[in-house]
Amino acid sequence: MQHTDHGKSHGDQAHDGHADHAADHTAAHAPVSWSMAAKATLHCLTGCAIGEVLGMIIGTWLGWQNLPTMILAIVLAFFFGYALTLRGVLKAGLDFRTAFRVALAADTLSIAVMELIDNGVILLVPGAMDAHLTEWLFWATLAFALAAAFVVTTPVNRVMIGRGKGHAVVHQYHR
Repeated sequence: MQHTDHGKSHGDQAHDGHADHAADHTAAHAPVSWSMAAKATLHCLTGCAIGEVLGMIIGTWLGWQNLPTMILAIVLAFFFGYALTLRGVLKAGLDFRTAFRVALAADTLSIAVMELIDNGVILLVPGAMDAHLTEWLFWATLAFALAAAFVVTTPVNRVMIGRGKGHAVVHQYHR
């Protein structure tokens, strides 16, 4: 920011600069509604759920053990989470490189927290890791794990959006 001297002393200019910084700081930490945070979290949850289920299906189809299947599911959760954001940001007219950076900034922490909670819950439920796609335990555990991830990730997204980070960087591109 460039300051001009309009008859003010250096001390006045420094104070004005501080006031500008305080205004920017306040705007960046504005209260965010729980509704906005929940919508951002549901966006991530959608990508995570698609990736998780697809990863489990592919891993099961290929006859993989639990660990490689879980790794594939996590990778696909990030892929689909980013892809959903990319779709919207590219539609707003950004080039791919810029859109990819926006998606990384918007989704990385949210997806990481969601995957940590989601997979942590699945690991803690007895028998869930060995449940097959045709068993109720698989689907019930996955639903519970995703719900837990939503509950934990929503406040994280609320704080991030309030600081002008996370999904806040995407909002300017929504039409």
